[in-house]
Amino acid sequence: MKKYTTVLLTLFTLLSIFTFSSCGASKNAGEDNVLKIGATPVPHAEILNQVKPLLKKEGFELQIIEFNDYVKPNDALNDEEILANFFQHIPYMDSFAKDKGYPLISAGSIHVEPLGVYSKKISDIKDIPNGATVTLPNDPTNHGRALILLHNNGIITLNDPTNLSAYYKNDIAENPHNLEFTEIEAAMLPRTLNDVVLAVINTNYALDANLNPTEDALLIEGKESPYANIITVLEKNKNNEMIKKLIKALQSDEIKKFIEEKYEGAIIPAF
Repeated sequence: MKKYTTVLLTLFTLLSIFTFSSCGASKNAGEDNVLKIGATPVPHAEILNQVKPLLKKEGFELQIIEFNDYVKPNDALNDEEILANFFQHIPYMDSFAKDKGYPLISAGSIHVEPLGVYSKKISDIKDIPNGATVTLPNDPTNHGRALILLHNNGIITLNDPTNLSAYYKNDIAENPHNLEFTEIEAAMLPRTLNDVVLAVINTNYALDANLNPTEDALLIEGKESPYANIITVLEKNKNNEMIKKLIKALQSDEIKKFIEEKYEGAIIPAF
């Protein structure tokens, strides 16, 4: 019995040490002149690597932790394993924060991965024929985003152009060209170009189809897009000095030039 009790005490001690170590190991995300930031590899980590020398001059190091999914970066931020992350836009962040109860906020907008309107039938958006068919992404986020893009360029009028969940059957107030809308899985949209007048396509799928957003898109989102990718932090860290200097560096002329030259319009500075 004594031997059994001794084993239990030993296990309890080891467990206590492990728990204490685990709780304390993740609290240095913004200490010792090191800012730990989570990011997806492309383009976010690529952009962050460009600001490392700028931040070095400010007296601290930027440590980039790469993630390959859209859940762990926010979990790590809430657990204070990192001080910030860079991979998402505000609508996604707001939805995630609401679902999880995380106090997430945007510290600043950096770039837009734009949605564009493409056509193989017309070369000028002014030439839209009456009754033209338009293909849109069928997922709720990009569907509303596509309608807002058309609204912002005077092609349709939405009842509420701030409604990111706008749906063509319910939320279009005016449709002067009598456009016919068809919902398609986002990845399949480029394949519809031979059959329809207009297709609203995400940049990543446009690039896969050898479409150049700056040259081939008749309309394209700009920095006014509500889907700008942001630096996300916990609300309590919104005035953190390292975060302020990170945003200043990311929104500098040097980084703007890098984004424009590196991505050639596939990514647009949002500042």
